[in-house]
Amino acid sequence: MADDAVALAALRGGWQHAPARLDPVSLGDTTATTWLATIAGAGHLVTRVPLGERLRLEAGLAAACYLIERGVAAGEPVRALSGALVAEHDGAAYALVRCPPGRPLAPDDPIDQQWWGDALARLHAGLDGFAHSGLAPWHRVRPEAAHLDVEPWVREAVGSAYAAQTRLRVTDRLTYGVLHGRPRAAAFRLDPATGRTAVVWWGPAATGPLVADLAAAVVQAGDIGTDELVDGYAAAGTVHRDEIDAALPVLLRFDWAVRADDAARRLSASPGDDTARALLSAARVALEG
Repeated sequence: MADDAVALAALRGGWQHAPARLDPVSLGDTTATTWLATIAGAGHLVTRVPLGERLRLEAGLAAACYLIERGVAAGEPVRALSGALVAEHDGAAYALVRCPPGRPLAPDDPIDQQWWGDALARLHAGLDGFAHSGLAPWHRVRPEAAHLDVEPWVREAVGSAYAAQTRLRVTDRLTYGVLHGRPRAAAFRLDPATGRTAVVWWGPAATGPLVADLAAAVVQAGDIGTDELVDGYAAAGTVHRDEIDAALPVLLRFDWAVRADDAARRLSASPGDDTARALLSAARVALEG
């Protein structure tokens, strides 16, 4: 059975919804598959992850509920017939989120970058005090890991970036909290009628220095012409501008090291993974530049 058909079956069984079609949406997650569906006239995101990632998926959904309770705009998780935030079907975990009106942010638009940065900062502020067993550490890089031998340059480059962020965390007082995980522009939706920007999709929600999330957004925006994104984040006041200026260059480099580590891990397990090979090449350019 095709992926879309399996997902439709999950919606019927878990929520008794039967949209006419599912349109794939790329949100940069290597373990999740996401579709856009129209249900009762409203846009919804359908997300599927392996069962082993269920707790992580639930953490993002619980974070969305926490934000909504505090008046921060977010896509509303739709509980399954069981009452849970997640439904299981055919060896996978599914979530359904009702999207607020509006459109996804455009990563290369300076005005949208302002909205993007502001929304990310407000998300960080709104999640102060949030806790969930599905929140993971913000990275899993280990400089001694065997998979870093996948290419001769990887271990040294990743190790250098790892050491730099360790020094930063030891010597600077950073602001810690709950991270979105993959705060791409497409994870946020702007309602032009109200000017509100809502988070509608979650990456691997984690705990760590908040500027690490901003660094991930800058990298996902292409690391070019992102001053408006950074300014929008800083203007919200969640993290002081001095901390952003000191930490962002180090955490930008480390974000690429995290990507290199992920690509190396995937290539070590599957040498024919062309997507991982391309990611590793891009990381090399960023880390050696």
